[in-house]
Amino acid sequence: MKRNCVVLLSGGIDSATVLAIAKNKGYDTYALTFDYKQRHRIEIERAKDIVASSNVKKHLILSADLDRIGGSALTSNIQVPCGRGEVEISKGIPVTYVPGRNILFLSYALSWAEVIEAYDIFIGVNAIDYSGYPDCRPEFIELFENMANAGTKSGAEGKKIHIRTPLIRMTKSDIIRKGAELDVDFRLTWSCYDPAPDQKPCGNCDSCFLRMKGCKEAGLTDPLLYNKEP
Repeated sequence: MKRNCVVLLSGGIDSATVLAIAKNKGYDTYALTFDYKQRHRIEIERAKDIVASSNVKKHLILSADLDRIGGSALTSNIQVPCGRGEVEISKGIPVTYVPGRNILFLSYALSWAEVIEAYDIFIGVNAIDYSGYPDCRPEFIELFENMANAGTKSGAEGKKIHIRTPLIRMTKSDIIRKGAELDVDFRLTWSCYDPAPDQKPCGNCDSCFLRMKGCKEAGLTDPLLYNKEP
């Protein structure tokens, strides 16, 4: 009998690869996407496309009005950093950090997991090629998993909940290679934080930079057409 799992699916390369990994491990997958009024809401449509091309049991899209809280370039009128190199990106926490985002997302995933009797939650956080977000670190995941088991019916009944992070120690190029190995269609994915009016990725934000760098290092051609090639 297959096990159920919840997969946090943003529509990006990482989450699409995590979905493929969960499916490859034999799980029945339940995908969870958030409309948090992000600047790059096109990723929600890409998540729908990824689900349509996969054998997903159910796809939930939940709303969270994080634009009313603000504090991030992804949810307010703060300018998205552009033209930064690898050294700059690796320093500090950028303004694209969304306060409490992964805490919120994982909490919703945990609620759904209890309802569908899933004891595994997959999330595509990464602590190597990432933009300095504190909620992508192994320490955060470990603490959240402990909290999940201390504060849920499942945990109280001894049915341990696991937060699965298969990409956490992988470089972006490793993730792309893994996705390619599992036949992830990268044409369906989205990475850009600041899409152009014509809905092309900007080619200049941190996320575009990391994606293009990862594709180059993996020896693969990025199928997306960028508004600006750096």
